[in-house]
Amino acid sequence: MKCSTFASFSNILIIKFTIVMLVLKNKQEVTDFIQSLKYKGLTIGFVPTMGALHSGHLSLIKKSIEDNQYTICSIFVNPTQFNNLMDLEKYPRTEDSDIEKLNAVGCDAVYLPKIEDIYPKGTEIDPIDLKGLNSVMEGASRPGHFEGVATVVKRLFLQTQPTNAYFGEKDFQQLQVIKQMVKDLNLSINIIGIPIKREENGLAMSSRNIRLSQDYINKSTILYKSLIQAKELVKYHNPKEIIKIIKKIFNNSDLKLEYFNIADEESLLTPEEFLQGTHYRAFIAAYAGDVRLIDNLRIL
Repeated sequence: MKCSTFASFSNILIIKFTIVMLVLKNKQEVTDFIQSLKYKGLTIGFVPTMGALHSGHLSLIKKSIEDNQYTICSIFVNPTQFNNLMDLEKYPRTEDSDIEKLNAVGCDAVYLPKIEDIYPKGTEIDPIDLKGLNSVMEGASRPGHFEGVATVVKRLFLQTQPTNAYFGEKDFQQLQVIKQMVKDLNLSINIIGIPIKREENGLAMSSRNIRLSQDYINKSTILYKSLIQAKELVKYHNPKEIIKIIKKIFNNSDLKLEYFNIADEESLLTPEEFLQGTHYRAFIAAYAGDVRLIDNLRIL
């Protein structure tokens, strides 16, 4: 006799499988994972971050997923790139929501190293020749910053061994520093820059933005507006004239300008005149209260 219970089902049961992102919590786990991928000859995309992920970070992850067979993101607040201990302490840490965001966009793995995984002998800096790219703008304002960046990225590269690594152009000077480090160390990694993601009001997306009051969010649009104005001024003024004009704008602003500069994208040096066939970019850093914001834009 047949069981009427089973015979009465008229719908097909569909089981949906959800792929859960792999969470790697130490150097040994990431080493084992990477070795298994390398053994299979798979391409690896890598996105190093300090967490507090936003749409800008996720655009890097999406590009990596598009380009590679496996994508890994790291979250590590690197102490050696902070020359202000208060800034390090206040840096937002949102690991749980970061993991949810990465899983939602389809990232294959996230690496959450402990301090001893990156700095087993203490927070020492590796000697890396950055060819002066670390001495201007952010480097001048934050002594030792890029030496710390280069050190942590180098060590993460050695642990993750990526085919391609992705960095946002909001930190354009950092992008150039990383390219120089990879060249200097002869690492076989493609460094790929991804355009800046902006809020609707033009403010560059940043992990620090969550510390801004609504009033400062509105007022901080002056950064992007200044960059746009600099792009217009290129038609009639030389670099140093443009810098003077933009600095005057901040005299009546609620934001404190730290620097405004125009530089050759390759050398990061400020030219006397604009040369045909060379790309130039305007860079800005300012304080909205106690929150330090940076931005940049290609102007020629």
